Amino acid sequence: MGDQKEKEKVLSGLLVAGVICIAANLRPAITSVGPVIGTIRHSLHMSNAQAGFITTLPLLAFALISPLAPKLASRIGQELTLLLGIVILFIGILARTAGNAAMLYIGTAFIGTGIAIGNVLLPSLIKHRVPAKLGLMTSIYTTVMGGFAALASGVSVPIVNGLGLGWKWGLLFWGIFSILAALVWLPQLREHAKVKFSTHQETPGRSVWLSSLAWQVTLFLGLQSFLFYSTIAWLAEIMVSHGASLVAAGWMVSIMQFVSLPATFMTPIWAERMKNQIPLVFGITIFYLCGLTGLLYGGHMLWMWICIILIGIAQGASISLALAFIGLRSKTATEAANLSGMSQSAGYLVAAAGPFLIGWLYDRAHNWHMPVVVMIICGILMLAAGAGAGRNKYVSK
Repeated sequence: MGDQKEKEKVLSGLLVAGVICIAANLRPAITSVGPVIGTIRHSLHMSNAQAGFITTLPLLAFALISPLAPKLASRIGQELTLLLGIVILFIGILARTAGNAAMLYIGTAFIGTGIAIGNVLLPSLIKHRVPAKLGLMTSIYTTVMGGFAALASGVSVPIVNGLGLGWKWGLLFWGIFSILAALVWLPQLREHAKVKFSTHQETPGRSVWLSSLAWQVTLFLGLQSFLFYSTIAWLAEIMVSHGASLVAAGWMVSIMQFVSLPATFMTPIWAERMKNQIPLVFGITIFYLCGLTGLLYGGHMLWMWICIILIGIAQGASISLALAFIGLRSKTATEAANLSGMSQSAGYLVAAAGPFLIGWLYDRAHNWHMPVVVMIICGILMLAAGAGAGRNKYVSK
């Protein structure tokens, strides 16, 4: 009896470690690009719109792959599918170091595919394997995800310029974490045959694609991702336009993400304890709109730092709330997987427009006024979607 309990503790610890390692890989391959996007643009002679597409491409991959990930998981198991995602991610990181635009785009598409698998399956894996700790596990993995996203933004310029590695080797650095994640995840393959998983509904009912609540969850996730990836891609350039150096701007993007971590961790825990999450949605939107309005008008660098902190807190809270909605609005792991696939497919299709659209608007206007106005409008739309998604209901009703 004691040996069995000890074994369960070890397996549980390995599962948590594996989830943490996978989560650590779900953002750095993308967020490491933003601070050095100017260097890449000049090296490959790209326009702002073309450079923005580097950040847009993974989101398109998210949109295309997200509905397929649960189907693949139902055939070969969630655990094996997640390992496959890590391998694809590493191949993408390796491919984009070829040093030409075509391979940069191809590698980035692979990166988006690998990350999409992790994005979709981690929420349903947690709902399936540790349903009693949904809020805590969501907090842990989203915080790790945000922490490594911040780290990648902060050290990207020092790795590329400070160590003299150049942007290709600087971006390849993040492949180390993919290898580590694959090794740590291997023990879960012993368990995947024992853990049955299906994307078919346990009880007859309408598809999540026909649920208005599911669409509200989807739009909330999509709009917050539009804002997240737009700021990750272009905030450094916006800060440079306000007088910051490139290195300082890179650290601003990083610190924006570091200050998001407490909100990232606490939001799912608060959300799980609340009758509904509408007050959280309102609070997040207020922080976002205040921060973005500050970027619109500029001013003293101290004021810019305050705006960045407000945006960071809103980002951290919104991404973890969006992912928490997947579990909170679902009755079962199957429903969570289907909602996750839908929300991250259609949602990231909305998000995919962000970096490209913001870059395109700047190319036309030659200033950041209109791009930031568009982000403010997205914040208002996010409030409307979140007010619906925050209601205490299930998508199956």
